Amino acid sequence: MSVTSIRRADRRGDSDRRISPIFLAIVAVMAVSGWAVWSQFASDHGFAVFLFVVSGWVVSLCLHEYAHARSALHSGDISIGAKGYLTLNPLKYTHALLSIVLPVVFVILGGIGLPGGAVFIERGRIQGRWRHSLISAAGPLVNVAFAVLLMLPFALGALDSWPTEFLCALAFLAMLQVTAAILNLLPVPGLDGYGIIEPWLSPTARRQFEPFAQFGLLAVFGVLWIPAVNVKFFHAIDTVMGWLHVPRDYVDFGYTLFQFWRK
Repeated sequence: MSVTSIRRADRRGDSDRRISPIFLAIVAVMAVSGWAVWSQFASDHGFAVFLFVVSGWVVSLCLHEYAHARSALHSGDISIGAKGYLTLNPLKYTHALLSIVLPVVFVILGGIGLPGGAVFIERGRIQGRWRHSLISAAGPLVNVAFAVLLMLPFALGALDSWPTEFLCALAFLAMLQVTAAILNLLPVPGLDGYGIIEPWLSPTARRQFEPFAQFGLLAVFGVLWIPAVNVKFFHAIDTVMGWLHVPRDYVDFGYTLFQFWRK
């Protein structure tokens, strides 16, 4: 497919990629709740932190899926626009339960950034193994970028000047991004990490792994319930966040504030 045809389809799809009011509303909730935490306007910091983290987490999920879709569009799948994936509307995903609802539930219940994922890409339209790998990598790279952005204040010395509650909320949200990125990059069928290497596998290997794709995420979560694995996993998370000087105590306190219903 030529670059010209992609550009023409892109122009025709202006309405298909207009940012959704639903996404803008979620961003507004994130902004207002973040301001409430920063200014200590809300008497209940916990509820404001909860709104800030959940809305920020949903924003990152939408951007994660958008990155998959946008890279697929420019790799040759011009059907992406018609599916509504470029609007950042979470309700347009083929599996809203997996992409949005379950990740939010796991954040609330366990404080784990569970990777979602469900944009339907017509892979037959895309030529080249590198393009297929890039499409799969685009989502987790968004989580990496989001995590770095959230952790930059710590690296730049904000601990001495920014409100503690706001920094704790940032630290917890950053931890969710780091966990999502690491989990999603695992080479497990059904996750983006496997999608990165799948184009380079033999057709026989791909057929053998394909039946396990629907169980990959559940298998990973099940393994994380093993105490020894859980300890090592979060030790790795602490190490990564330590590179940008995010204190573990701030992550823990952010999670405590987030669970306002436990007070």
